[in-house]
Amino acid sequence: MLKRHLLLMALLIVTTPIYADTAPTYQRIDFQTDVEKEIANDLLSATLSVELNNKNPALLAKELTTITNESLKLGSSYSTVKLTSGNQQTYPIYNDKNKLDGWRGRAEVQVSSKDFKAAGELISQLQAKLQLNNLNFTVAPETRRELENQLISEAVAAFRQRADKIKTAWNAKGYKLVQMNLGTTNNSPPQAMYMVRAAKMEMADAAPAADYAGGQSRLNVMVSGSIELEQ
Repeated sequence: MLKRHLLLMALLIVTTPIYADTAPTYQRIDFQTDVEKEIANDLLSATLSVELNNKNPALLAKELTTITNESLKLGSSYSTVKLTSGNQQTYPIYNDKNKLDGWRGRAEVQVSSKDFKAAGELISQLQAKLQLNNLNFTVAPETRRELENQLISEAVAAFRQRADKIKTAWNAKGYKLVQMNLGTTNNSPPQAMYMVRAAKMEMADAAPAADYAGGQSRLNVMVSGSIELEQ
């Protein structure tokens, strides 16, 4: 029995180093790659509003609704432009004696379109009775998704290429992926906010249509992760 026990211990002593010599060892390395592309802003968004005063809140609301409906009717003739009603509110006005002196109301309409020329024409017509509060340009969601899918493929390919270079530089036999993370950022240059003073004029006196240029945005896709090199 003692001999068999000693023989088993000897086998364990001999085989353990052999297993340790054949097991691969790994060196973990963390790194990241990113790709970036500049893309034209293809979506225009604008908000226009009107503010009126009236002693009678019901008449004030009616006036605001009338102007909003007229604006929406005008917008319906532009098939490539989306025009929707926005916020509408009324609030009391008090005099210096803190007594109610009337009511003030505000109504908004919102413009969005990829057709900058048509949107510019509509905005110029709307400014006959509305004031332009802000105007900005962005990348449309569907355009962004399409470009993101393209850049993700490029970023992953760049990550794999760098992993291969790291493996070669370390004279490693191979590598395995431990983890990978994807991230995207959209960097848009500051957009000018166009403020226009309210003007009461007839539709025939509408402001001339502006020739809008949407500018550019930069879309970045980053891939970060870890690999383990087989020595």
